[in-house]
Amino acid sequence: MLRRFRKLDRPLLGVVAALAGYGLLMLYSAGRTDVPTFVSAIWQRQLVWLGLGIVCAVLVFRVSPRLLEWATPYVYGLAMFVLLLTLLFGTGAGTAAGSHSWISINGTRLGQPAELAKLAVILMLARWLAERRDPPASLRDLAYPGLIALAPFILVLLQPDLGSAIVFVAILFSMLYWAGTRPALLLLLASPVIGLVLAFSTAVWGAWIVLLAGLVLWVRPYVREGVAVMLANVAMGVLALPFWRHLAPYQQNRLLAFLNPEADPRATGWHIIQSKVAIGSGGWFGKGFTHGTQKRLAFLPAQHTDFIFPVVGEELGFAGVVVALALFAMLLFVLMRVARRATDPFSSFCVFGLVGMLFAHIVENVGMAVNLMPVTGIPLPFFSYGGSFLLTCALAVGVSLRVAWESRQSGYADHSQ
Repeated sequence: MLRRFRKLDRPLLGVVAALAGYGLLMLYSAGRTDVPTFVSAIWQRQLVWLGLGIVCAVLVFRVSPRLLEWATPYVYGLAMFVLLLTLLFGTGAGTAAGSHSWISINGTRLGQPAELAKLAVILMLARWLAERRDPPASLRDLAYPGLIALAPFILVLLQPDLGSAIVFVAILFSMLYWAGTRPALLLLLASPVIGLVLAFSTAVWGAWIVLLAGLVLWVRPYVREGVAVMLANVAMGVLALPFWRHLAPYQQNRLLAFLNPEADPRATGWHIIQSKVAIGSGGWFGKGFTHGTQKRLAFLPAQHTDFIFPVVGEELGFAGVVVALALFAMLLFVLMRVARRATDPFSSFCVFGLVGMLFAHIVENVGMAVNLMPVTGIPLPFFSYGGSFLLTCALAVGVSLRVAWESRQSGYADHSQ
Protein backbone atom coordinates (compact mmCIF):
# COMPACT_ATOMS: atom_id res chain seq x y z
CA MET A 1 0.00 0.00 0.00
CA LEU A 2 2.86 2.37 0.83
CA ARG A 3 4.50 1.58 -2.49
CA ARG A 4 1.28 2.46 -4.32
CA PHE A 5 0.99 5.71 -2.35
CA ARG A 6 4.49 6.74 -3.45
CA LYS A 7 3.40 6.50 -7.08
CA LEU A 8 0.46 8.85 -6.62
CA ASP A 9 0.55 12.15 -8.49
CA ARG A 10 1.94 14.42 -5.78
CA PRO A 11 1.33 17.73 -7.61
CA LEU A 12 -2.34 16.79 -7.97
CA LEU A 13 -2.59 15.77 -4.32
CA GLY A 14 -0.81 18.93 -3.22
CA VAL A 15 -2.97 21.41 -5.13
CA VAL A 16 -6.19 19.63 -4.11
CA ALA A 17 -5.12 19.65 -0.45
CA ALA A 18 -4.25 23.36 -0.70
CA LEU A 19 -7.63 24.21 -2.25
CA ALA A 20 -9.54 22.13 0.30
CA GLY A 21 -7.68 23.76 3.18
CA TYR A 22 -8.11 27.24 1.74
CA GLY A 23 -11.81 26.64 1.19
CA LEU A 24 -12.30 25.31 4.72
CA LEU A 25 -10.67 28.41 6.18
CA MET A 26 -12.92 30.70 4.16
CA LEU A 27 -16.01 28.73 5.22
CA TYR A 28 -14.94 29.18 8.83
CA SER A 29 -14.61 32.91 8.21
CA ALA A 30 -17.98 33.06 6.44
CA GLY A 31 -19.61 31.98 9.69
CA ARG A 32 -18.00 34.73 11.77
CA THR A 33 -20.78 37.33 11.72
CA ASP A 34 -21.93 39.91 14.28
CA VAL A 35 -25.26 38.09 14.63
CA PRO A 36 -24.58 34.33 14.95
CA THR A 37 -26.47 32.10 12.51
CA PHE A 38 -26.38 28.45 11.43
CA VAL A 39 -23.50 29.41 9.10
CA SER A 40 -21.20 29.68 12.14
CA ALA A 41 -21.01 25.86 12.31
CA ILE A 42 -21.09 25.24 8.57
CA TRP A 43 -17.34 24.60 8.36
CA GLN A 44 -17.71 21.64 10.72
CA ARG A 45 -20.29 20.05 8.44
CA GLN A 46 -18.02 20.71 5.48
CA LEU A 47 -15.23 18.94 7.35
CA VAL A 48 -17.45 15.87 7.65
CA TRP A 49 -18.24 16.01 3.93
CA LEU A 50 -14.55 16.39 3.22
CA GLY A 51 -13.79 13.24 5.21
CA LEU A 52 -16.51 11.36 3.34
CA GLY A 53 -15.10 12.71 0.08
CA ILE A 54 -11.66 11.33 0.92
CA VAL A 55 -13.20 7.90 1.51
CA CYS A 56 -15.03 8.09 -1.84
CA ALA A 57 -11.85 9.18 -3.63
CA VAL A 58 -9.94 6.23 -2.18
CA LEU A 59 -12.69 3.80 -3.23
CA VAL A 60 -12.83 5.18 -6.77
CA PHE A 61 -9.04 5.09 -7.00
CA ARG A 62 -9.21 1.32 -6.49
CA VAL A 63 -11.52 0.92 -9.49
CA SER A 64 -9.80 0.12 -12.78
CA PRO A 65 -10.67 2.40 -15.72
CA ARG A 66 -11.57 -0.78 -17.65
CA LEU A 67 -14.25 -1.62 -15.09
CA LEU A 68 -15.38 1.99 -15.09
CA GLU A 69 -15.70 1.96 -18.87
CA TRP A 70 -17.75 -1.24 -18.74
CA ALA A 71 -20.11 0.17 -16.11
CA THR A 72 -20.55 3.54 -17.85
CA PRO A 73 -23.90 2.83 -19.63
CA TYR A 74 -25.43 1.65 -16.35
CA VAL A 75 -24.11 4.69 -14.47
CA TYR A 76 -25.46 7.03 -17.15
CA GLY A 77 -28.86 5.31 -17.23
CA LEU A 78 -29.15 5.46 -13.44
CA ALA A 79 -28.19 9.15 -13.44
CA MET A 80 -30.89 10.00 -16.00
CA PHE A 81 -33.48 8.03 -14.03
CA VAL A 82 -32.63 9.88 -10.81
CA LEU A 83 -32.73 13.23 -12.64
CA LEU A 84 -36.22 12.35 -13.88
CA LEU A 85 -37.31 11.46 -10.35
CA THR A 86 -35.83 14.74 -9.11
CA LEU A 87 -37.78 16.69 -11.71
CA LEU A 88 -41.01 14.98 -10.60
CA PHE A 89 -40.54 14.80 -6.83
CA GLY A 90 -37.59 17.08 -6.02
CA THR A 91 -37.59 20.08 -3.73
CA GLY A 92 -35.96 23.51 -3.76
CA ALA A 93 -33.60 25.34 -1.45
CA GLY A 94 -32.30 28.83 -0.75
CA THR A 95 -33.06 31.45 -3.38
CA ALA A 96 -34.47 28.73 -5.66
CA ALA A 97 -37.06 27.39 -3.23
CA GLY A 98 -39.52 26.86 -6.08
CA SER A 99 -37.18 24.61 -8.06
CA HIS A 100 -36.93 20.81 -8.10
CA SER A 101 -33.18 20.31 -7.71
CA TRP A 102 -32.88 18.35 -4.47
CA ILE A 103 -33.76 14.82 -3.44
CA SER A 104 -35.36 14.94 0.01
CA ILE A 105 -36.73 12.35 2.44
CA ASN A 106 -38.99 13.53 5.26
CA GLY A 107 -37.80 17.10 4.76
CA THR A 108 -34.10 16.19 4.90
CA ARG A 109 -32.21 17.15 1.75
CA LEU A 110 -29.90 14.34 0.61
CA GLY A 111 -28.22 16.08 -2.31
CA GLN A 112 -28.44 17.37 -5.86
CA PRO A 113 -28.38 14.55 -8.43
CA ALA A 114 -27.35 17.04 -11.13
CA GLU A 115 -23.85 17.19 -9.63
CA LEU A 116 -23.24 13.45 -9.90
CA ALA A 117 -24.94 13.39 -13.33
CA LYS A 118 -22.08 15.56 -14.59
CA LEU A 119 -19.69 12.69 -13.92
CA ALA A 120 -22.03 10.25 -15.65
CA VAL A 121 -22.09 12.43 -18.77
CA ILE A 122 -18.30 12.67 -18.76
CA LEU A 123 -18.00 8.88 -18.58
CA MET A 124 -20.54 8.31 -21.35
CA LEU A 125 -18.95 10.85 -23.69
CA ALA A 126 -15.50 9.42 -22.94
CA ARG A 127 -16.66 5.92 -23.85
CA TRP A 128 -18.23 7.04 -27.13
CA LEU A 129 -15.28 9.20 -28.18
CA ALA A 130 -12.76 6.51 -27.21
CA GLU A 131 -14.46 4.00 -29.51
CA ARG A 132 -13.95 6.23 -32.55
CA ARG A 133 -10.75 6.02 -34.54
CA ASP A 134 -11.11 9.47 -36.10
CA PRO A 135 -12.33 12.77 -34.61
CA PRO A 136 -15.86 13.92 -35.50
CA ALA A 137 -15.70 15.60 -38.90
CA SER A 138 -19.29 16.65 -39.53
CA LEU A 139 -22.33 17.85 -37.64
CA ARG A 140 -23.87 14.43 -38.17
CA ASP A 141 -20.94 12.92 -36.27
CA LEU A 142 -21.74 15.25 -33.38
CA ALA A 143 -25.38 14.15 -33.14
CA TYR A 144 -24.85 11.22 -30.76
CA PRO A 145 -22.53 12.98 -28.28
CA GLY A 146 -24.89 15.96 -28.47
CA LEU A 147 -27.80 13.73 -27.42
CA ILE A 148 -25.74 12.33 -24.52
CA ALA A 149 -25.37 15.83 -23.09
CA LEU A 150 -28.78 17.09 -24.25
CA ALA A 151 -30.81 14.65 -22.13
CA PRO A 152 -29.42 15.78 -18.74
CA PHE A 153 -29.26 19.38 -19.97
CA ILE A 154 -33.03 19.43 -20.55
CA LEU A 155 -33.86 17.58 -17.32
CA VAL A 156 -31.74 19.99 -15.26
CA LEU A 157 -32.93 23.08 -17.13
CA LEU A 158 -36.54 22.11 -16.37
CA GLN A 159 -35.84 21.96 -12.61
CA PRO A 160 -34.94 24.86 -13.34
CA ASP A 161 -31.18 25.05 -12.73
CA LEU A 162 -29.58 27.09 -15.50
CA GLY A 163 -26.13 27.13 -13.90
CA SER A 164 -25.73 23.35 -13.79
CA ALA A 165 -27.32 22.97 -17.23
CA ILE A 166 -24.61 25.20 -18.71
CA VAL A 167 -21.95 22.91 -17.22
CA PHE A 168 -23.19 19.99 -19.36
CA VAL A 169 -22.64 22.15 -22.45
CA ALA A 170 -19.12 23.03 -21.28
CA ILE A 171 -18.32 19.34 -20.73
CA LEU A 172 -19.56 18.44 -24.21
CA PHE A 173 -17.56 21.11 -26.02
CA SER A 174 -14.36 20.57 -24.03
CA MET A 175 -14.37 16.82 -24.72
CA LEU A 176 -15.18 17.28 -28.41
CA TYR A 177 -12.28 19.71 -28.64
CA TRP A 178 -9.98 17.20 -26.92
CA ALA A 179 -11.13 14.60 -29.46
CA GLY A 180 -9.80 16.77 -32.28
CA THR A 181 -13.03 18.35 -33.55
CA ARG A 182 -12.38 21.49 -35.58
CA PRO A 183 -13.16 24.73 -33.68
CA ALA A 184 -15.18 26.01 -36.66
CA LEU A 185 -17.39 22.92 -36.48
CA LEU A 186 -17.88 23.46 -32.76
CA LEU A 187 -18.89 27.05 -33.47
CA LEU A 188 -21.54 25.83 -35.92
CA LEU A 189 -22.82 23.44 -33.27
CA ALA A 190 -23.04 26.26 -30.73
CA SER A 191 -24.50 28.77 -33.17
CA PRO A 192 -28.20 28.23 -32.28
CA VAL A 193 -27.50 29.11 -28.64
CA ILE A 194 -25.49 32.14 -29.73
CA GLY A 195 -28.36 33.14 -32.02
CA LEU A 196 -30.80 32.83 -29.11
CA VAL A 197 -28.70 35.13 -26.92
CA LEU A 198 -28.18 37.70 -29.67
CA ALA A 199 -31.84 37.65 -30.74
CA PHE A 200 -32.72 40.18 -28.03
CA SER A 201 -31.20 42.82 -30.31
CA THR A 202 -32.52 42.73 -33.87
CA ALA A 203 -29.50 44.54 -35.34
CA VAL A 204 -26.96 42.33 -33.60
CA TRP A 205 -28.89 39.18 -34.51
CA GLY A 206 -29.02 40.25 -38.16
CA ALA A 207 -25.26 40.82 -38.20
CA TRP A 208 -24.77 37.38 -36.61
CA ILE A 209 -26.86 35.69 -39.33
CA VAL A 210 -24.72 37.32 -42.03
CA LEU A 211 -21.52 36.27 -40.24
CA LEU A 212 -22.87 32.74 -39.79
CA ALA A 213 -23.69 32.44 -43.47
CA GLY A 214 -20.06 33.29 -44.26
CA LEU A 215 -18.86 30.71 -41.74
CA VAL A 216 -21.06 28.01 -43.31
CA LEU A 217 -19.63 28.79 -46.76
CA TRP A 218 -16.10 28.59 -45.34
CA VAL A 219 -16.55 25.36 -43.39
CA ARG A 220 -18.51 23.74 -46.23
CA PRO A 221 -20.58 21.21 -44.30
CA TYR A 222 -23.03 18.92 -46.05
CA VAL A 223 -25.84 20.89 -47.71
CA ARG A 224 -28.44 19.50 -45.30
CA GLU A 225 -26.29 20.36 -42.31
CA GLY A 226 -25.66 23.92 -43.52
CA VAL A 227 -29.36 24.50 -44.15
CA ALA A 228 -30.21 22.99 -40.73
CA VAL A 229 -27.76 25.36 -39.00
CA MET A 230 -29.22 28.44 -40.69
CA LEU A 231 -32.81 27.36 -39.99
CA ALA A 232 -31.97 26.64 -36.35
CA ASN A 233 -30.54 30.13 -35.90
CA VAL A 234 -33.59 31.72 -37.55
CA ALA A 235 -35.83 29.63 -35.29
CA MET A 236 -33.92 30.85 -32.23
CA GLY A 237 -34.61 34.42 -33.28
CA VAL A 238 -38.32 33.62 -33.45
CA LEU A 239 -38.35 31.70 -30.16
CA ALA A 240 -36.33 34.21 -28.13
CA LEU A 241 -39.37 35.98 -26.68
CA PRO A 242 -41.28 32.75 -25.79
CA PHE A 243 -38.08 31.39 -24.24
CA TRP A 244 -37.76 34.49 -22.08
CA ARG A 245 -41.35 34.15 -20.91
CA HIS A 246 -40.76 30.47 -20.07
CA LEU A 247 -37.92 31.29 -17.66
CA ALA A 248 -38.76 31.29 -13.97
CA PRO A 249 -39.26 34.79 -12.51
CA TYR A 250 -36.11 34.58 -10.39
CA GLN A 251 -34.09 33.62 -13.49
CA GLN A 252 -35.46 36.61 -15.40
CA ASN A 253 -34.62 38.88 -12.48
CA ARG A 254 -31.07 37.55 -12.33
CA LEU A 255 -30.52 38.24 -16.03
CA LEU A 256 -31.97 41.74 -15.72
CA ALA A 257 -29.81 42.41 -12.67
CA PHE A 258 -26.76 41.29 -14.65
CA LEU A 259 -27.45 43.92 -17.31
CA ASN A 260 -28.15 46.71 -14.81
CA PRO A 261 -27.80 45.87 -11.07
CA GLU A 262 -28.45 49.49 -10.07
CA ALA A 263 -31.93 49.42 -11.60
CA ASP A 264 -33.23 47.56 -8.54
CA PRO A 265 -30.46 47.76 -5.93
CA ARG A 266 -32.54 46.50 -2.99
CA ALA A 267 -33.94 43.41 -4.70
CA THR A 268 -32.68 41.77 -7.89
CA GLY A 269 -29.42 43.75 -8.00
CA TRP A 270 -28.60 43.27 -4.31
CA HIS A 271 -26.43 40.16 -4.72
CA ILE A 272 -24.22 41.61 -7.45
CA ILE A 273 -23.86 45.05 -5.86
CA GLN A 274 -22.88 43.67 -2.45
CA SER A 275 -20.49 41.20 -4.06
CA LYS A 276 -18.71 43.96 -5.99
CA VAL A 277 -18.57 46.18 -2.90
CA ALA A 278 -17.05 43.37 -0.83
CA ILE A 279 -14.39 42.48 -3.41
CA GLY A 280 -13.55 46.11 -4.18
CA SER A 281 -13.24 47.11 -0.53
CA GLY A 282 -10.58 44.46 0.08
CA GLY A 283 -7.85 46.44 -1.65
CA TRP A 284 -4.44 44.83 -2.05
CA PHE A 285 -4.30 42.75 1.14
CA GLY A 286 -7.83 42.80 2.50
CA LYS A 287 -9.37 43.74 5.84
CA GLY A 288 -8.02 40.70 7.61
CA PHE A 289 -9.16 37.13 8.10
CA THR A 290 -12.70 37.02 9.61
CA HIS A 291 -12.87 40.86 9.63
CA GLY A 292 -14.80 41.54 6.44
CA THR A 293 -17.48 44.14 7.22
CA GLN A 294 -19.85 43.27 4.37
CA LYS A 295 -19.77 39.69 5.58
CA ARG A 296 -19.96 40.40 9.31
CA LEU A 297 -22.93 42.74 8.91
CA ALA A 298 -24.71 40.13 6.71
CA PHE A 299 -24.90 42.47 3.72
CA LEU A 300 -23.29 39.79 1.55
CA PRO A 301 -25.89 37.12 0.65
CA ALA A 302 -25.17 33.40 0.35
CA GLN A 303 -21.65 34.05 1.67
CA HIS A 304 -21.05 30.37 2.44
CA THR A 305 -22.24 29.01 -0.92
CA ASP A 306 -22.59 30.94 -4.19
CA PHE A 307 -20.87 34.13 -2.98
CA ILE A 308 -17.95 32.81 -0.96
CA PHE A 309 -15.47 34.24 -3.47
CA PRO A 310 -16.27 37.85 -2.39
CA VAL A 311 -15.34 36.81 1.16
CA VAL A 312 -11.87 35.97 -0.15
CA GLY A 313 -11.61 39.34 -1.91
CA GLU A 314 -12.85 41.37 1.05
CA GLU A 315 -10.76 39.73 3.77
CA LEU A 316 -7.59 38.73 1.91
CA GLY A 317 -7.68 41.31 -0.86
CA PHE A 318 -6.15 41.12 -4.29
CA ALA A 319 -3.36 38.90 -2.94
CA GLY A 320 -5.84 36.31 -1.64
CA VAL A 321 -7.78 36.33 -4.90
CA VAL A 322 -4.59 35.81 -6.91
CA VAL A 323 -3.60 32.87 -4.70
CA ALA A 324 -7.02 31.26 -5.11
CA LEU A 325 -7.08 31.71 -8.89
CA ALA A 326 -3.47 30.49 -9.15
CA LEU A 327 -4.39 27.31 -7.27
CA PHE A 328 -7.33 26.74 -9.60
CA ALA A 329 -5.09 27.29 -12.63
CA MET A 330 -2.56 24.83 -11.22
CA LEU A 331 -5.31 22.25 -10.69
CA LEU A 332 -6.50 22.55 -14.29
CA PHE A 333 -2.93 22.43 -15.59
CA VAL A 334 -2.09 19.30 -13.58
CA LEU A 335 -5.29 17.58 -14.76
CA MET A 336 -4.49 18.42 -18.39
CA ARG A 337 -1.05 16.89 -17.90
CA VAL A 338 -2.67 13.75 -16.50
CA ALA A 339 -5.05 13.61 -19.48
CA ARG A 340 -2.19 14.02 -21.94
CA ARG A 341 -0.17 11.20 -20.34
CA ALA A 342 -3.07 8.76 -19.94
CA THR A 343 -2.39 5.26 -21.24
CA ASP A 344 -5.71 4.91 -23.12
CA PRO A 345 -8.21 7.20 -24.86
CA PHE A 346 -11.06 6.54 -22.40
CA SER A 347 -8.98 7.63 -19.41
CA SER A 348 -7.70 10.69 -21.27
CA PHE A 349 -11.21 11.82 -22.23
CA CYS A 350 -12.46 11.26 -18.68
CA VAL A 351 -9.84 13.48 -17.11
CA PHE A 352 -10.20 16.24 -19.70
CA GLY A 353 -13.96 16.13 -19.23
CA LEU A 354 -13.31 16.79 -15.55
CA VAL A 355 -11.20 19.78 -16.59
CA GLY A 356 -14.16 21.13 -18.57
CA MET A 357 -16.52 20.62 -15.63
CA LEU A 358 -14.29 22.34 -13.08
CA PHE A 359 -13.42 25.17 -15.48
CA ALA A 360 -17.11 25.87 -16.08
CA HIS A 361 -17.80 26.03 -12.33
CA ILE A 362 -14.87 28.36 -11.70
CA VAL A 363 -15.72 30.72 -14.58
CA GLU A 364 -19.44 30.83 -13.74
CA ASN A 365 -18.95 31.38 -10.01
CA VAL A 366 -16.17 33.96 -10.21
CA GLY A 367 -17.81 35.61 -13.22
CA MET A 368 -21.10 36.20 -11.41
CA ALA A 369 -19.26 37.48 -8.32
CA VAL A 370 -17.67 40.30 -10.37
CA ASN A 371 -20.73 40.85 -12.62
CA LEU A 372 -19.16 39.41 -15.75
CA MET A 373 -21.84 36.70 -15.87
CA PRO A 374 -25.45 36.46 -14.67
CA VAL A 375 -26.10 35.02 -11.21
CA THR A 376 -26.76 31.33 -11.82
CA GLY A 377 -26.29 29.88 -8.35
CA ILE A 378 -23.38 27.53 -8.91
CA PRO A 379 -20.76 26.43 -6.33
CA LEU A 380 -17.05 27.22 -6.39
CA PRO A 381 -15.00 23.99 -6.27
CA PHE A 382 -13.61 23.18 -2.79
CA PHE A 383 -14.80 26.55 -1.42
CA SER A 384 -18.60 26.62 -1.46
CA TYR A 385 -20.47 24.66 1.17
CA GLY A 386 -22.35 21.65 -0.16
CA GLY A 387 -21.98 17.91 0.11
CA SER A 388 -23.13 16.94 -3.39
CA PHE A 389 -20.58 18.95 -5.32
CA LEU A 390 -17.76 18.29 -2.84
CA LEU A 391 -18.34 14.55 -3.29
CA THR A 392 -18.38 15.07 -7.06
CA CYS A 393 -15.01 16.84 -6.85
CA ALA A 394 -13.65 14.07 -4.62
CA LEU A 395 -14.74 11.40 -7.10
CA ALA A 396 -13.13 13.41 -9.89
CA VAL A 397 -9.87 13.53 -7.95
CA GLY A 398 -10.04 9.78 -7.32
CA VAL A 399 -10.49 9.02 -11.02
CA SER A 400 -7.67 11.40 -11.98
CA LEU A 401 -5.29 9.90 -9.41
CA ARG A 402 -6.00 6.42 -10.78
CA VAL A 403 -5.33 7.54 -14.36
CA ALA A 404 -2.09 9.24 -13.28
CA TRP A 405 -1.06 6.16 -11.28
CA GLU A 406 -1.58 3.86 -14.28
CA SER A 407 0.47 6.14 -16.51
CA ARG A 408 3.30 5.98 -13.97
CA GLN A 409 2.94 2.20 -13.83
CA SER A 410 3.40 2.03 -17.59
CA GLY A 411 6.66 3.92 -17.29
CA TYR A 412 5.46 7.03 -19.09
CA ALA A 413 6.79 9.36 -16.44
CA ASP A 414 10.22 7.77 -16.49
CA HIS A 415 10.49 7.96 -20.28
CA SER A 416 9.38 11.61 -20.35
CA GLN A 417 12.14 12.76 -18.02
